Amino acid sequence: MASTADRLSERRNSVIPDIEALPESTLDERGRQRFCSALRRFAIQDMPEMLHKDFDHRVAPARQSEGVPLDDALAIEDAMEGEASYRFYSTLRYNAQEMCFQSVQEPIERALPEMIDLARAAQERNPAGGSLRLDPALPVPDYVSQLDVHLTPGCFHKEWVADDVAQGAVVALGARVFSASMSHRSWGGVAKVISRWLKHERHEFAPTRMLDIGTSSGKNLMPYVQAFPGVEAHGVDVGAPLLRYGHAVAEHEGIPLHLSQQNAEALDFPDGHFDLIVSSFFFHEITVDATRKVLAECRRLLRPGGIMVHQELPATCLVDAWEDFFWNWDTEHNNEPNYTDFRAQDPAVLLEEAGFEPERNFAHLLPDLGAYPDRAEAFGWNEPGRPRHGKGAWYVFGSSLPS
Repeated sequence: MASTADRLSERRNSVIPDIEALPESTLDERGRQRFCSALRRFAIQDMPEMLHKDFDHRVAPARQSEGVPLDDALAIEDAMEGEASYRFYSTLRYNAQEMCFQSVQEPIERALPEMIDLARAAQERNPAGGSLRLDPALPVPDYVSQLDVHLTPGCFHKEWVADDVAQGAVVALGARVFSASMSHRSWGGVAKVISRWLKHERHEFAPTRMLDIGTSSGKNLMPYVQAFPGVEAHGVDVGAPLLRYGHAVAEHEGIPLHLSQQNAEALDFPDGHFDLIVSSFFFHEITVDATRKVLAECRRLLRPGGIMVHQELPATCLVDAWEDFFWNWDTEHNNEPNYTDFRAQDPAVLLEEAGFEPERNFAHLLPDLGAYPDRAEAFGWNEPGRPRHGKGAWYVFGSSLPS
């Protein structure tokens, strides 16, 4: 049997192979992954509805008969935290989340030497024209380094061997298990929604250079390159294994991405460098103080006529008490301690503090392509029948600069 080095040598003049195909799961491992995916789907979709019914029909009437108001998320949490239904829901959801990432670790470990060699070859050759810029001296911020965010073992940044890509694979392939059975979700789906909306709202908008903040493995960045041909696409993240892995994926796909290891609170790009700045599920992972710094950086980096669009969780002020309670579960149970603090902020205030003009700021629900393929316009907050974030729509906020 040919060695890894021999197999890679044979492919030196070919395109970069698919790094995601190297971890091959056994039949038992595939069965475990399917089970984990189905279990998480049940925990995140079906069980919340059951829990809501238990609250409405049993817990709330009992509390209200005692004169206890249940008009905000904290009151609902206080009422539910000791209930068997909520404890069972939390236990199942926590373990399902953790198991999704654990289910891909063994095939990744078996394939890791070959994956590292492939990532090195991608960086040496760059056949798609992308680039990878790493900074081994970059301090990883405490909000990443102090815990396994999302219950992902090893988090985003841990490196176990030289030129490691393991965490990139765990995050990317674990997320496949995590989301495979979820309705209306697909990797890069957020980018497809935002780019479609931008084209509808700004027919003339054709960015020449763009930035994705907290890009992970760049999968939410690649669709923008397809949506805006010729755009120079940059992505930043603090996790080197994510970037190595993502660079290999992009080079295999023939999509030139320029990935660099940086903290988005202080980037090394010059002023006014980008026409378009985006992110996906990024701000709730960092502190509110860091959020303010990142938005100030976005204002510095955005050129006149540029647009900034961040997809995030809906703010507390935009949802009812039960939905607020539902979203805040992750703060206590999913190693996302900044979740509630971020959602408590008014995006309009944060944008103004960063120097964006109030009349140019926006917050929308955008329809998911899988749920509403024929609808191009944004949902307004007061529109009857609008879907919830994560139930056929995505919440975005942002701003633009005058030309």
